[in-house]
Amino acid sequence: MPADSSLGRRVRRVLWLVMALNLAMFGVEISYALREGSTAMQADAADFLIDSAAYLLTLCVLAKSGRWQAGAALAKGVIMAGLGIAVLVGLAYRLSGESALPHPMTMGAVGATALAVNMLCAALLFFFRGESLNLRSVWLCSRNDALGNLGVIAAGIGVYATRSYWPDLVVGATISGLIFASAWSVIHEAARALRGLRPA
Repeated sequence: MPADSSLGRRVRRVLWLVMALNLAMFGVEISYALREGSTAMQADAADFLIDSAAYLLTLCVLAKSGRWQAGAALAKGVIMAGLGIAVLVGLAYRLSGESALPHPMTMGAVGATALAVNMLCAALLFFFRGESLNLRSVWLCSRNDALGNLGVIAAGIGVYATRSYWPDLVVGATISGLIFASAWSVIHEAARALRGLRPA
C-alpha cells in the first residue's frame, strides 16, 4: 500500500484514531483496576495497551517490506507475552494476601464502556481489514477484545452474586491465558514468515 495514496492516508488517520481511543481506555481502566483491585480489569487494560502498541507498529510498517511487516508482528507477540506475565504477577500478588472485593457496579460500567470503545474501533477498521495481514490482525484484535470486555462484565456480576473475589480472579486468569495464546500464535507466524524471507 503506497504511503502517499488516498487509501494509505485514510488508513493512517483511522489507525491514529483507534490508537488514541485504546490509550485513553487503557488509562481509564487501569486506574479503576488499581483502585478496585480487580484482576479482570487489569487484564483487560493490558489488552488495550497491547492493541495500542499493535496500532503503532502497524503505522510504522504500513508501506514497508515483508521483512519489516514480519518484524513488527514478532514485536507485537513479545509485547503481548510480557503484558500477560505482568497480569499473572498481579494475580499471584492478590492470591498471596487478603483481597478486598472490587465494586461490581464499577466493573460493569467500565466493562460496558470498554466494549463500546472496542466495537467502535472494530467498525472503523472493518473496511480496511482486507488491505494487508497487519491491518487484518489489528481488526481481529479489536473484534476479539470484546470477549474480554464481556468477561469483565461477567466478573462483576459474579462478584455481586457470590460476594467473593474468585470470579474476578478466574476472568483475569482467562484473559491472561488468551493473551498468551495470541502471543504464541503471533510469534510463531512471524518467525515462520521471517524464515521464509531468508535468502537461500
